[in-house]
Amino acid sequence: MPKILVIEDEAAIRRVLVKILSEESDSYQLEEAEDGLKGLEAVKNNDYDLVLCDIKMPKMDGVEVLEAARKIKPEIPFIMISGHGDLDTAVNTMRLGAFDYISKPPDLNRLLTTVRNAVDRKVLVVENKVLKKKVSKNYEMIGSSEEITIIKDMIEKVAPTDARVLITGSNGTGKELVAHWVHEKSYRSGGPFIEVNCAAIPSELIESELFGHVKGAFTSAVRDRAGKFEAANKGTIFLDEIGDMSLSAQAKVLRALQESKISRVGTDKDIKVDVRVIAATNKNLKKEIEEGNFREDLYHRLAVILIQVPALNDRRDDIPLLIEHFAKKIASEQGIAPKVFSAKAIKLLKSYDWTGNIRELRNVVERLIILGGKEVAEEDVKLFASK
Repeated sequence: MPKILVIEDEAAIRRVLVKILSEESDSYQLEEAEDGLKGLEAVKNNDYDLVLCDIKMPKMDGVEVLEAARKIKPEIPFIMISGHGDLDTAVNTMRLGAFDYISKPPDLNRLLTTVRNAVDRKVLVVENKVLKKKVSKNYEMIGSSEEITIIKDMIEKVAPTDARVLITGSNGTGKELVAHWVHEKSYRSGGPFIEVNCAAIPSELIESELFGHVKGAFTSAVRDRAGKFEAANKGTIFLDEIGDMSLSAQAKVLRALQESKISRVGTDKDIKVDVRVIAATNKNLKKEIEEGNFREDLYHRLAVILIQVPALNDRRDDIPLLIEHFAKKIASEQGIAPKVFSAKAIKLLKSYDWTGNIRELRNVVERLIILGGKEVAEEDVKLFASK
């Protein structure tokens, strides 16, 4: 049953809106608020499928209600109610995230059509969130060791904030998983998550990749192109292997963090961006700073929260859980019957030196699933996973 809140200080108009909606469908569950403060309080304490909100109200106007509600429950569609003199403001609320606006007195057909569309949109948003949660299982953090528990606790605390995070650790430890968890547990989870592998992009192209370029900025720039920072607006950008970024690109990233704006290559025109930055590296950035390869001021901007991901050798108690997880996942991907690992096989795998960390363990498990017996035995490990 769709739940709709009507925030309107004029009692007569409020009654008209409620009457129209109740006559349109007896499945609508309608609630009222007589001013902006009460309306925002109702939004905080309830789950609504739609809010109809007047713009000019005492105590707190509709624009303020919209902005505050978008921060705490961005999935709720808002239809703004505007008087004749509020049209410019109503149009501006669309830029702030309102679904639509209707003028007073409300046109019956337009009102009902807009309400139906807004409620349908909310249903789609919820379905997409459910789907996203299923997809996000690809980024599960498997483990119950003390080291992983500490990281999970840190994520729970830092994710709801906008604090920048620097993730460090060796290759294959799961730095990308940590970045995904921080994003998916944040209020930005409905926004984009843009990944940039700084080590994979040639130094002469990294600035264009991050900040975009205008036509004619360089030989191959045949049209304007937005960069990754613009693509990540209202979401998160993950700068992987940031220790490999050129000093000139570092300077531009620093400006983006300081001023929340960027400029495309080939122009000085500023573009405002609202982006959370998560960075990762396998390098010792303090050593890179000493050698003149990394800016110290950028390091301090990025390392507000520092998360060190342990090597697999430092969390061996998680290896049985990881083996079980990978075995099920790989069997499903390969379309073969699941296999179990014997206790001796697991004990032997726990004793190995995992220089390639979790990535190496997954490869070994996949090899054993394909080549090993119905139960992966100690002999299979010695034969196919010899270190």
